[in-house]
Amino acid sequence: MNKSLTLCLALAASLNCAAVNDWENPEVFAQGRLEPRATFYPYADAASAKTGEYAASERFMSLNGQWLFHYSPTPAERPADFYKPGFDTSGWKTLPVPSNWEMHGYGTPIYTNTRYPFPANPPHIPHDDNPVGSYKRSFDIPAGWNGRRVFLHFDGSTAGMYVWVNGKKAGYVQSAKNPSEFEITDFIVPGKNELSCEVYRWTDGSYLEDQDFWRLSGIDRDVYLYSTDARGRIADFFVKADLDAKYRDGLFSADVQVDSKEPMKLSATLYDPSGRKAYSAGQKASDNTVFTAKLAKVDKWNYDHPALYTLVLELSTADGKPVEATSAKIGFRKVEIKDAQLMVNGKPVEVHGVNMHEHHPEKGHAIDRETMMSDIRAMKQHNINAVRTSHYPQPPLWYELCDRYGIYLVDEANIETHGMGYSKFNHEGKIVQPAFLPEWKAAMLDRQKLLVERDKNHPSVIVWSLGNESSNGDNFMDCYQWIKNRDNSRPVQYEQAGEGTNTDIVCPMYAPMSRLKKEAARTDATRPFILCEFAHAMGNSTGNFQDLFDVFRSAPHMQGGFIWDWVDQGFKTTDENGRTYWSYGGDYGATGYTHDENFCINGMVFPDRTPHPGLLEVKKVYQDIRFSSKDPKTGAITVENHFPSRSTEPYAFSWELLREGQRIDGGNFEAMVAPGASKTVKLPVPALDDNTDYALSVYARTKAGDEIIPQGHEVAREQFVLAKRDLATTPLADGNVKFEQNDRSWTAEAAGAVMTFDKRSGELTRYTVDGRDLIAGAMRPSFWRATTDNDYGNRFNTRSNAWRTAADNRRLVSLNRDGQSLKAVYSLLEVPSEYTVVYTPLADGSLKVEASWKADQGAFKPELPRFGMIITMPKSYDNFAWYGRGPWENYSDRRTAAFLGRYSGKVADMRHHYIRPQETGNHTDVREASLTDATGLGLAVKGLQPLEVSALDVLPSDLDTGLAKHQQHDSDISPDIDHVYFYVDLAQRGLGGDDSWGALPYEQYRLDAPSYTYSFILSPKK
Repeated sequence: MNKSLTLCLALAASLNCAAVNDWENPEVFAQGRLEPRATFYPYADAASAKTGEYAASERFMSLNGQWLFHYSPTPAERPADFYKPGFDTSGWKTLPVPSNWEMHGYGTPIYTNTRYPFPANPPHIPHDDNPVGSYKRSFDIPAGWNGRRVFLHFDGSTAGMYVWVNGKKAGYVQSAKNPSEFEITDFIVPGKNELSCEVYRWTDGSYLEDQDFWRLSGIDRDVYLYSTDARGRIADFFVKADLDAKYRDGLFSADVQVDSKEPMKLSATLYDPSGRKAYSAGQKASDNTVFTAKLAKVDKWNYDHPALYTLVLELSTADGKPVEATSAKIGFRKVEIKDAQLMVNGKPVEVHGVNMHEHHPEKGHAIDRETMMSDIRAMKQHNINAVRTSHYPQPPLWYELCDRYGIYLVDEANIETHGMGYSKFNHEGKIVQPAFLPEWKAAMLDRQKLLVERDKNHPSVIVWSLGNESSNGDNFMDCYQWIKNRDNSRPVQYEQAGEGTNTDIVCPMYAPMSRLKKEAARTDATRPFILCEFAHAMGNSTGNFQDLFDVFRSAPHMQGGFIWDWVDQGFKTTDENGRTYWSYGGDYGATGYTHDENFCINGMVFPDRTPHPGLLEVKKVYQDIRFSSKDPKTGAITVENHFPSRSTEPYAFSWELLREGQRIDGGNFEAMVAPGASKTVKLPVPALDDNTDYALSVYARTKAGDEIIPQGHEVAREQFVLAKRDLATTPLADGNVKFEQNDRSWTAEAAGAVMTFDKRSGELTRYTVDGRDLIAGAMRPSFWRATTDNDYGNRFNTRSNAWRTAADNRRLVSLNRDGQSLKAVYSLLEVPSEYTVVYTPLADGSLKVEASWKADQGAFKPELPRFGMIITMPKSYDNFAWYGRGPWENYSDRRTAAFLGRYSGKVADMRHHYIRPQETGNHTDVREASLTDATGLGLAVKGLQPLEVSALDVLPSDLDTGLAKHQQHDSDISPDIDHVYFYVDLAQRGLGGDDSWGALPYEQYRLDAPSYTYSFILSPKK
């Protein structure tokens, strides 16, 4: 029986119904659309179905490819009769399907976060700004399909779409990111046929689609036809592959809907992951044919062991002739909430998650298999085990890949009404929030049904989500109840429910540390606490990530969360000079549209999936193999296996001992540890010398590789600092230094080095060795850093703006010689305080520098961005080496993954090219560093306490747009052609990252003290 869903205004008279546009009517969202179903494909028989190669099935036809296309700026300008046979399309262009038309030059890509991209007046849509795309293509019906039923399937289109076949209306659908399917048997003819689609950029459904992403339009997911036997077909099926109470045996059930006109048989065969038959049964087919079985000792599915069984269903005639077959990959696993914990297969889950929008740097929302595989590889290689499909269902292929390679999914319905606010009433006392309005209920419920029915058979889906940031009214109560009635095998979550009754998981977003600690201390928790969004990764961010997981790991019900978010939503763009850059909100120059700048640049990876440094910190914190030690000096290291299913057998373990940053010993060790267990191993650490740095590093790497994770890939690391050298006791060269002075300067000379200090500025202005200049300008205080996105968000750029020019506007109070030292005392005008530098030239040609700062008593003292000095050097000194944390950039609150060691590289490679330029390139815990030229000549620095050091070919002012953000990109930054800059700091402010609109770095990572002092030694390097 052909069941279709046709909905119209139930409360209006038929005359009024005809007068209202479908795309401005919340109660019209599906006309002619079939009931939603699971993703599966028809095959001729069981053997072909078992292969799962649906594209090769003779009953499947892809309609992807080049379609005829016409763009109209408004509905009134559209070619209204284009769908009629014989319409002249000779002047039309072509457009690939799937695609977004804005990515091909039609209309404007719009990025906005919470604001609607049109005046919000639900359910109305502006008639003067609602582009329409008219699509046409022809297709030939295969001869073998004659007499069969034919179905037209769209995986998704944005935002509303009318469909005609051979001039006959098949239907109308809304809800981007969800599938729609039409039976077109009665519309087609043998041979050539014509398909027409009219896509509206905005509909009333757009009020339910106010997600934080690019607003793009068109048929942006796959389109295909399939055919079934007219006598009968498999219409849908719901498989539950559960486990018994002991999590050992599999509890299999399959509820299969058969649509047939005559008596038929249905068989179900289950093959285990090795291909062996695990179960087979057959029975008379009916509208709801149910198979059940208990299978002993099944191979369980989990993210670390994604064991998949193959279910083959075959429909046959009463005398056993095949009519149709299909297949699905299923996984046996049990998802439950027990003891206030989310559990899979009886073991608590620690969510190592990310949120993910669909994004391609050139194709927009049309995501191909290659891009999905890149995401899977990058996630698995960085220890990510879960994805929240924010904030809509992803394409069907994504679920297949997550099933196959092992990623948990929180599958989210395509509902967000952020721009309508969270309150039931607006400022006029009217109810405008759809969550509370009955006329929106059916549309909201339909989106839940589309989600659940499509994805119900995927083992990777472990939680359903009702939507995002859409308040919490009666409509969501009904949505929750519908899902619970339809699928009792998975929890349901909704952030806006808080601790209300329509969420099984407490899943807030961006909870501050104070709340996390309070939640962790609770003894009355009855539900898991999992952050649906946290660690806002905008620009140079992801600070204090280890701190967050220290709290998560302090209480069983605190189970991690989902980072916002996975990929920077930037588009590959070329400017007028041929330079390539990543564009963001506001870069497309259209007037009349709101935009939210680079707030779409929040990813752990660039648009091309190149990792940001923050992802390396995440990988370390997320690792499932962890190392600990009560006394690492003894070499006793405990290996902890936090995988739920996998032992450590697939991993090779190694260690290395560093002395003053150099490897002096190391090797491999065995550590066979069962899932959830730990084992202590003893490494041969020798006796340690006094007053010497020692560090012990341990690693776990893959023994073998596969298509996702290569052989030798590092999955876990840890470093234990065994002993530290007292940097303050660094010996200083004894002996005399020759001092001279004139009216303008002091000069100190020793061991072929000459240092010149300007009497008017008190600065070191020249430093030569054997007549060669080591510096190219005065060594100056450094108080400012290029403003990060988080700095802008918490208004640090304005609150601490006085530091921006504090070094430039300091006033020299005195410059005096005391023995072998020169002491320069300054008054800082913007920040009432005293700044002092003591220079002590040494007999070996080096220079000890001691800088101190002290705020005036009771004076205004904004937080410091950094406390250090900047040394300008000639461009030839472009080889940077350091002994500190590396090799990637690191900061005080993002450094656990960056190990102590000796590293080197070119200055040009030290800047991470954030899409919106900002602070970059820092290294913490630096003992010594140098900049040298090709001959080895240069300048070295040694800290008399740990330093933070960077070497760049730009200044902070090059990367900083001032008090307000501007549309700046990495392509706008030109490296200095004459100089490099050596930044030698005591400390720099942490990055923060709890959010990017107000949260500060944690107190221990801020420079709030009333005074700072540090010392270092500059030395010529020959």
